[in-house]
Amino acid sequence: MTTLGNDEWAGMDLSVRRGNDHDPSWFAGLNGLADEYDMIIVGAGISGCVFAERGSKELGLKSLIIDKRDHIGGNCYDFINKHGFRVSQYGVHLFHTKFDRVWEYVNRFSEWIPYEHRVKGKVKDIRDEYQIVPIPPSQETVNKLFNANVRTEEEMEAWLDARRSVNPDPKNGEESALTRSGPELYEAIFKHYTHKQWDKWPEELDASVLARIPVRTNRDDRYFSDQHQALPKDGYTRIFENMIMSDPNITVRLNVDFFEQRAKLPKCGLTVFTGPIDAYYASQGLPKLEYRSLRFFEEYHEPDASDASPHPGFYQPCLQLNYPGPEVDFTRIVEYKHKPNQPHEAKLSKGTVIFKEYSCDHGEPYYPVPNPANRALYERYQQLAMDEPGVCFVGRLASYKYFNMDQAFMNALEIWDEVKIDRKQGTGKRTDLGEPDGPK
Repeated sequence: MTTLGNDEWAGMDLSVRRGNDHDPSWFAGLNGLADEYDMIIVGAGISGCVFAERGSKELGLKSLIIDKRDHIGGNCYDFINKHGFRVSQYGVHLFHTKFDRVWEYVNRFSEWIPYEHRVKGKVKDIRDEYQIVPIPPSQETVNKLFNANVRTEEEMEAWLDARRSVNPDPKNGEESALTRSGPELYEAIFKHYTHKQWDKWPEELDASVLARIPVRTNRDDRYFSDQHQALPKDGYTRIFENMIMSDPNITVRLNVDFFEQRAKLPKCGLTVFTGPIDAYYASQGLPKLEYRSLRFFEEYHEPDASDASPHPGFYQPCLQLNYPGPEVDFTRIVEYKHKPNQPHEAKLSKGTVIFKEYSCDHGEPYYPVPNPANRALYERYQQLAMDEPGVCFVGRLASYKYFNMDQAFMNALEIWDEVKIDRKQGTGKRTDLGEPDGPK
């Protein structure tokens, strides 16, 4: 077992982070600030930058963005490392959306390269031999793992129906998964992967956690089916630079902790808080909400580039290779060299970097833990937030809900629509964002 210590970045080389721009004033602390701003925005990720950009462009509002990190972009932050590869500090990000409003909006700030994400899994078959198969499971998956010999959607549906349990009211994650996948796929793909992600067996989790596990009846091996799927040509961080960097109405200060500096901040008409909602109310003495976090362990390799290799010049055959079995304690390996928005030199490099990803219960908050206790606790925090004067709570951490990138953009844009009318977060009808991908 890999030991995951308290230093969450011990496994990554962050000594070189090139390829992005910044303004020196971003690191001036609280020096040089105005006496008052229209908005003070806590967090320089998707939600914070949307509010600052829209506030300036639509109403001419002046905003101060503060973030305790040393970069903008939130968890979307990427950079070029010492080996010349564009990598993401907080795990691989794939942009996809069905929302035309979001697609039009992000295209204002970046050129985009079409990219359809495909995930593979390294899974043992009935002969106890490893196979590389599509995730989510499809016809190819069951044929390779179980010699199912299905060739049509009807045959795949029949194969699943013969195995799925009939349970209209599953009580836990395992019962829920068995109604979707049957025992063979559950054991091979979902059971141990779920345990590695949540440190709980499926039978210990809410039925909702595995209620939407994807199982496909066709041969479509794309991970997403949204109309718009692409990668930003110059990386994700450049999007945020283009949103806020050249705007005179937007001031940025990094390495500034809101809670430590709160009493020293300038006056403002509205505080926009995009951090964890329980952190905002820590002084109330309520319990903390549970999150799962991630650790990344980086390795540099110079793989076989000859024709004898099944994937010349690469460590593995795809960007993301999942390991759903119990044989290893990491969940997946990501190899960024596969991304088509890599710098030209990186594509020609004889080397490559991979990141082994582990799930844990301490560190940066990534995934809310869905159970009745956390839901009830969040509702208490939500009521406090609704009664908080002069503060707008926006984003995944403030909502205690995992958002895909496009969902985070849409959420911020629609809450901004409410706020710009009367400077107050409303309860009007918003777009149904659908279910997020969650841990992949």
